[in-house]
Amino acid sequence: MNNLYTLLEQHYEEMVEIRRHLHENPELSFQEVETPKFIAEYHQKLGLEVRTEVGGRGVVATLKGGKPGKTVALRADFDALPIHEENDVPYRSKVDGVMHACGHDGHTATLLVLAKVLHSMKDELEGNVVFIHQHAEEYAPGGAIAMVEDGCLEGVDVIFGTHLWATAPVGHIGYRSGPVMAAADRFEIKVQGKGGHGAQPHYTKDAVVIGAQLVTNLQQVVSRRVDPLESAVLSIGSFEAKNAFNVIADSATLVGTVRTFNEDVRDLVEKEIGRIVEGTCLAADATYEYGFHRGYPAVVNHEAETEFVAELAVDVPGVDTVYQCEPVMGGEDFAYYLQHVKGTFFFTGAANPDWEVTYPHHHPKFNIDERSLLVAANTLGAATLKFLGKEAKVAEKTV
Repeated sequence: MNNLYTLLEQHYEEMVEIRRHLHENPELSFQEVETPKFIAEYHQKLGLEVRTEVGGRGVVATLKGGKPGKTVALRADFDALPIHEENDVPYRSKVDGVMHACGHDGHTATLLVLAKVLHSMKDELEGNVVFIHQHAEEYAPGGAIAMVEDGCLEGVDVIFGTHLWATAPVGHIGYRSGPVMAAADRFEIKVQGKGGHGAQPHYTKDAVVIGAQLVTNLQQVVSRRVDPLESAVLSIGSFEAKNAFNVIADSATLVGTVRTFNEDVRDLVEKEIGRIVEGTCLAADATYEYGFHRGYPAVVNHEAETEFVAELAVDVPGVDTVYQCEPVMGGEDFAYYLQHVKGTFFFTGAANPDWEVTYPHHHPKFNIDERSLLVAANTLGAATLKFLGKEAKVAEKTV
């Protein structure tokens, strides 16, 4: 294991260089062209088996070890966000209105260099490693489900993934068995009233008033319909009813999100939103359209694999704190991989403790302490080698 850590540290500058190259050249979900090409060429130069256009724009590279054994999959996403970067750094995004504001550039750099190091150790590798480079994590339906359907997990025994976490200090590893990230759903409500002159409200069916009532009434779903011991979030993110100052709105559109961990709660919230919309609009003699669009399911980590990573992380160079984190209401389509094979998804702290302000994910000034790349690579690499070594010993005893 020490050889792994030494080699990764020797390639740390390359990790940073790759991360910064990707940061300067971001590509949006489902529009990735140059990024998957860059990834595929890197793996091809190593001599790995490479599949491109997996599930659309994904890339899968396979490293076959010199000894027989199980197969570990490691995943990194590589899409960016429609955000204009406000950081004043030499590697600032060169694409107006697009930036890596969630760490996916770092995820990719980590996995590429880890592939290089593991490839240099392939003769002693007891099994195989599949490097899954996923497109379109940020925008549902996402890239994971399509990559799974296209066979990226065929022959895989376990999968590990990490997210560079900008709100946790570098050196921290957060883990959790069971639900760790929420199902992320979106809903739209269009209220159709009857517009008119602002001075004659009695001739209208005011869509703004009806929409405002909906915003208030929908707060009862979580507070009065969901079991207090369960978790749920219902947020209205947009309320649009554009008109002149003296015009009563003919229609109003509300868009929001629902976050849950339990599928029964997810079903309940979808149903209750529909009931409240129907009742509120019926009382106002208005019509409506309601759509509930299911996004990613909850990320549910497997217990044994989660404990496995938590225990080994304590001895990983660069890690000073390993803790059981609280569930996160953000969504992640890593959930689909865990529905098909056992594994775990953990958080690698990426905040520099000396920074005066730490900006959250999806912020125009989001950034990471690049030392977190090495911590992530060390942890994923250790999990890979230890799992393969452990499984090889089990196989020897069985024989």
